[in-house]
Amino acid sequence: MEKEHLIFGIRAIIEAIQSGKEVDKVFIQKEISGELMKDLMKVMKRANINFSYVPVEKLNRLTPNNHQGAVASISPIGFMDLEHLVESTISSGKTPLFLILDQISDARNFGAIIRTAECTGVNGIIVQKAGSAPVNGDTVKTSAGAVFNVPICKVEHIKDAIFYLQGSGVKTVAATEKTEINIYDVDLKEGVAIIMGSEDRGINPSVLKIVDEKAKLPMFGTIGSLNVSVACGAFLYEAVRQRS
Repeated sequence: MEKEHLIFGIRAIIEAIQSGKEVDKVFIQKEISGELMKDLMKVMKRANINFSYVPVEKLNRLTPNNHQGAVASISPIGFMDLEHLVESTISSGKTPLFLILDQISDARNFGAIIRTAECTGVNGIIVQKAGSAPVNGDTVKTSAGAVFNVPICKVEHIKDAIFYLQGSGVKTVAATEKTEINIYDVDLKEGVAIIMGSEDRGINPSVLKIVDEKAKLPMFGTIGSLNVSVACGAFLYEAVRQRS
């Protein structure tokens, strides 16, 4: 984790959140208490900030300074508002191609997906605030810098983002094995948002219920699934092929 993307100390983290800094995640020492820590917890919950309890040894590895039991990682990029992204894409005359990541939590998978998204002309990536991978040093490195070129939106709920896209005339297509429809039989030439699920659980069942279409990749080996970044690349390049 890049040192310049860390904030340490309870009061400093509270002030960073309240000032609107893009705080990705807060690491809190296990079994720590106190009034100031209670204040931090309240501020984090109001702002829907990801946090996890960790041993003090992890905090000591993150910073040699007096962290007071809390260290926060700050995103190196700013995030775009969803409505602005969708409206600006449509008004530009481009056929929208969006990517929705349903709680993909591995920073390197996230970075690899961003890199492929940049190469395939994705107009923007939409992630949920809670449970999604942070934009950290690993993300930046794995994306080969593409993270600075592709707009990323953080939303409170994936389902609300899907409803907004559908209301804006953008078709939503879920990548899932829970269908008999092949991705090569789905029309991706119109405005579309492709939804990829988390590494372990896939797309949330409640999300699958509201998408316009579901599609899968053909699998011929004995292993039943691909790495999510690889599967995402296959979906995106099928969109490129159809639009070429």
